[in-house]
Amino acid sequence: METTYTKFLFFTGKGGVGKTSLACATAVSLADQGKKVLLISTDPASNLADVLDTEVGNQISPHKALKNLFTININPEVSAEDYRSRVLEPLREMHSPDELKKINEGLSGACTTEIASFDEFSRFITGEERPDSYEIVIFDTAPTGHTLRLLELPAAWDTFLEHNPGGASCIGPSSALKSSKDRYRHVITSLRDSTLTTFYLVSRAETASLKEAARTSLELIDLGMNNQRLLINGVFKTIDKTDPVARKMETMAATQLAALPSDLSRLAVTTFPLLPYNLLGLEKLRSLFDQGLQTQFSTEAHSLSMESQPTFPDLTVLVDELEKDRTSGLIMTMGKGGVGKTILAATIATMLANRGHEVLLTTTDPAAHIQDFINQLTELPATLTVERIDPKWETQRYIDKVVAQKGVNLSLEGKALLLEDLQSPCTEEVAVFHAFSSAIHRAKRQFVVMDTAPTGHTLLLLDTTGSYHREVMKNTGRSSGKITTPYMSLQDSHFARILLISLPETTPMIEAEALQTDLKRAGITPFAWVINQCLSALSGLKDPLLKKRALAEGTIIKTIAETLATQTFAVPYLAESSLLPAMLSFYAHRAQSTQAV
Repeated sequence: METTYTKFLFFTGKGGVGKTSLACATAVSLADQGKKVLLISTDPASNLADVLDTEVGNQISPHKALKNLFTININPEVSAEDYRSRVLEPLREMHSPDELKKINEGLSGACTTEIASFDEFSRFITGEERPDSYEIVIFDTAPTGHTLRLLELPAAWDTFLEHNPGGASCIGPSSALKSSKDRYRHVITSLRDSTLTTFYLVSRAETASLKEAARTSLELIDLGMNNQRLLINGVFKTIDKTDPVARKMETMAATQLAALPSDLSRLAVTTFPLLPYNLLGLEKLRSLFDQGLQTQFSTEAHSLSMESQPTFPDLTVLVDELEKDRTSGLIMTMGKGGVGKTILAATIATMLANRGHEVLLTTTDPAAHIQDFINQLTELPATLTVERIDPKWETQRYIDKVVAQKGVNLSLEGKALLLEDLQSPCTEEVAVFHAFSSAIHRAKRQFVVMDTAPTGHTLLLLDTTGSYHREVMKNTGRSSGKITTPYMSLQDSHFARILLISLPETTPMIEAEALQTDLKRAGITPFAWVINQCLSALSGLKDPLLKKRALAEGTIIKTIAETLATQTFAVPYLAESSLLPAMLSFYAHRAQSTQAV
């Protein structure tokens, strides 16, 4: 990519665009050059271990085969637990066990997890983790919304602590923070220093992905972080020009690259090709910068044949099951960022509405791409409502509501103090949770299809839901048969249908499997897996690269169907720019063909 690098490298972008692959490939390349490299993941859903084929934990450790490459996961749960311990330690002599338990429960929300994660992350910028021991420090960041939230925290908490010097909030006493205002300033100064820090905006040659990269670029600039590069991953070049699917894919990519958003066209751009294999392990990662290795791996024969590809029911059958014997309920799409949760949520919601059901389509994803797909329709079904849980809007709405309820009898000074208290970053978490709970409640009267944020965000939201559940049950003193919290609603497998979305690739499958394990631990059982963008579901492929990728899908799909999912549905890859109309047309045509037979 470049001949010289700054000290700190951040890889950020929309979920699923290949941030981890590019961050790992860069780390391996620099380590191969003899540089001492530290690779850090700040993603709650990190998969560094799978990509690098080495053990990665919450302590710095060397790669098993590349000794000058060091790795660490900043695990949000470990960070949060360590933070809670620091909060409770000075309070143990002054409070009873019951009081300490209550304080600990109050520190179990997503806000605590985020500030604890930032606290850990900042150590690698300020010098506490001896970054001078490494020539390059690379951050494989979480999906865009989470990353920007992480980067905005210094200013937000700096303001909060300045006005609450001895205060407490849902993060506990401010003294529990290892970070200080000076430390925050150090971090922000380092991130703004173009001789010290570079931001790599990773994207695909797709509208939604490039739009997200442009938004990220502007928001980073607003934060004073101007040293940026654009990396466009997975650019497809057809080999067999007689393959219509290949030609359409190449044309779509070329069209997007020729019309980059103006906010991105000013950046230096590097493109990387779509490869017929997954970038797992050192040699495959090295191939990203080595065309000779790319050719070698691309020409290796696959043991599978197209005839061995399993077939599964499609979305029409899934919608049949979702509406069977009911006219309401919650449907949630979950999975790794970039696997297609949004388009599948939009398609399922529209199909249900076209069948006459009252449907609310909403999202908890800060990136909120649902409207982009909905805008592709010339007309919405009369029974479909589209909304978005917008964090900033929900926060202001929540603040207005609290002020209206609690500020009625307060003096001007009292109202000012109340507003000041509501400036805590924790307020956004509470506000979004209220909106999330409201959507769940509406699912008792109609279908609510919810496109969730990438995996890490979803787990943090569910953690908040669980905390709320425990608090309600404790405070009401009522049995579970007399009250239903949002958490209990998610555990009701008839009411809440959780759809795990994956691609027919190793990393998304592993991510979805880990999410399924976490959900089951919380008493939430997924309804089905949906495998999206299956090339193996297409007939007549001619392009060698596409055929190899289709062949490679067989093992992944078989593993999901036989060992992970109770029900499996497959969605074919559609090379269309207006994807929602294309999906609806595809399934309408298929239904007509089935009826004709």
